[in-house]
Amino acid sequence: MREWFMFWGAAVRPGMPLDSVEVLDVESQTWSQIPPLPTARAGASAVVLGGQVMVLGGMNQQQTPLASVEMYHPDEGKWESKASLSQPSMGVTTLKKEGKVYAMGGMGCDTAPQALVRVYEAAKDRWQPLTAMPTPRYGATPFIRGNKIFLMGGRQGKMPVTALEAFDLETKSWTRYPCIPTRRAFSCCAANEQSLFSIGGLQQPGPHNFYSRPHFVSTMEEYDLDQGIWIKPSRTSRMKEKRADFVAGWLGGRIIAAGGLGNEPAPLGSVESYNAVKQRWECVAPMPTARCSSALLQTSSMLLVIGGVAQGPSNAVEALCLSDTV
Repeated sequence: MREWFMFWGAAVRPGMPLDSVEVLDVESQTWSQIPPLPTARAGASAVVLGGQVMVLGGMNQQQTPLASVEMYHPDEGKWESKASLSQPSMGVTTLKKEGKVYAMGGMGCDTAPQALVRVYEAAKDRWQPLTAMPTPRYGATPFIRGNKIFLMGGRQGKMPVTALEAFDLETKSWTRYPCIPTRRAFSCCAANEQSLFSIGGLQQPGPHNFYSRPHFVSTMEEYDLDQGIWIKPSRTSRMKEKRADFVAGWLGGRIIAAGGLGNEPAPLGSVESYNAVKQRWECVAPMPTARCSSALLQTSSMLLVIGGVAQGPSNAVEALCLSDTV
């Protein structure tokens, strides 16, 4: 099946979201433009539903969160307005499960984190409220395991969130799990079938360390889903590089960590992988473009690292393929 990826919006400078939409055809390695978003936006969320692309929330040119939802129909080459979210939100955690779209959390017009949970029913074009999250937040990382959606991390204003919670799709209820052991900003989350991982970031000083400053860490903390516990980190579970604001994913049976900021004066280009069998990190070929603040898109055979910041904004799109996955 032909693979293609769509990238939209973002901001060229504060307060100036874009309406441009560009599509990368992986097979031909060519870019093309499609009709622009009806509503220019940055910080939006998106999901593919029935072969169509739904873009929701984000913020407008006045840096005000949006409630609008728009759907792109590739066969017709046009955008269509859909039912709006119940409240304006940016940084919404969005995912699809069994033909339904779930939108969780976000940041509202008052800049406060939201606990909203909404589900979209395409046949009726409507959003229905579900049980609110125990911990309001935006920018959380979701993982689906069976009939549960796990939400990990996220932010509340300038503060990172350590909460790990799961929404049961059958009972429509939330369960709290042990929190991420350490509070780290700009960390990354990844998962395999057995575990959830919280990796790297900028460690905040403790409440009594008045003279300490935040510092980059190489920490990796693993939550074992079967045992229901956080496994105590070992020395070999630390990344080779201390990094924050990077990207991470699961590819070829390994965790991949790429780019970010560390103790160097410029963004990192280094890439490393965690071998779960050997329980250690190993070096991988570096990215051609060193950068941080990138977006990540994952398929079964590759990780695409999109945009970010090098010396200035980057337009690079580079893919990592492991030899044993292609």
